[in-house]
Amino acid sequence: MSDHSHNKSAPLYRGRGTANNLPGRFAKQYSSSENDGWQTEPDEPVRLKTSSIEEKSKTIISTNQSPDIPFSQSINPYRGCEHGCIYCYARPAHAYMDLSPGLDFETKIFYKPNAAELLERALRKKHYQCSPIALGANTDPYQPLEREKQITQGLLKIMLEFRHPVTIITKSQLILRDLPILAEMAQDNLVQVAISVTTLDNGLKRKLEPRTAGPAARLRTIEQLSSAGIPTAVLAAPMIPALNDCELESILSAARKSGAVRAAYILLRLPHEVAPLFREWLEVHYPERAKHVMSLVQQSRAGKDYQSEFSQRRIGTGIFAQLLQGRFQVAVKKLGLDHRRLTLDCSQFKPPPRTNEQQDLFS
Repeated sequence: MSDHSHNKSAPLYRGRGTANNLPGRFAKQYSSSENDGWQTEPDEPVRLKTSSIEEKSKTIISTNQSPDIPFSQSINPYRGCEHGCIYCYARPAHAYMDLSPGLDFETKIFYKPNAAELLERALRKKHYQCSPIALGANTDPYQPLEREKQITQGLLKIMLEFRHPVTIITKSQLILRDLPILAEMAQDNLVQVAISVTTLDNGLKRKLEPRTAGPAARLRTIEQLSSAGIPTAVLAAPMIPALNDCELESILSAARKSGAVRAAYILLRLPHEVAPLFREWLEVHYPERAKHVMSLVQQSRAGKDYQSEFSQRRIGTGIFAQLLQGRFQVAVKKLGLDHRRLTLDCSQFKPPPRTNEQQDLFS
């Protein structure tokens, strides 16, 4: 059973993407509170603390066979994400834990303290087949909790030790903490980083992604990674019709000037509970264009808020989606950006001797 508060007139929470704790799609029960009209003054924004929850996992590597995903293995050190991006397609996963994809997703963060140990165990298995592991496929591996828990850093140390290739997607400049590890891996073609840049407008960023690094900080991160010899891509995502799609070319250009060598984009995705959360967010922040935005979204999704088919979910269909794809292709060609993923080297993978094995060598 689940008891979630779903309040259309909920108070504003400072630094949070939503104030709505709508029930997940598996919830059997929830409560709803409504404004009775007695309160005439709006609540002042309040701060809501983030709670971190230890999750003891038995396995750490997730696999997929999706034809439109450029990796077959991934690791997510965290469930939930404090960044609070309203559009995050990982929000619905919180419903599997009987929590809300709304505010719970931003404030109840699960972390895996034994991640590095599980990874080492997996990589030492006799029949393990090496292929690049993606960090950040769902939630950001460098979200604020990483500063304290250092789980992503622990995973990278194992991958460096095993000479295992890795790709990383993040919005956070915290990745620069691990610059020495990444630079060493880059020397042997074992790493690629993609920095997600949604907008160059600080005002829009604060509404869309309240607890993320600002646009200038992300561009500086691209610059510092590139200067250290780390192949760095820019991910212009998500592109939201009539909201930030007009920035596509300027985002790609700014990233190119900062040293990005590759680029990709993704059209807005609104699976499951993300659709009502995003619709509510539009009505709060952009009521004058909410209908227009969603009309273009649906035109790109066969009349729906979202299509999950592999061939369509990243780029959409219809006139708007085709125009966006064409603009991207023209821009990357003009800027000299590669839209193909870098091929990392899997041939160097080799499990190092265990500590006791190293002692035997010298005994």
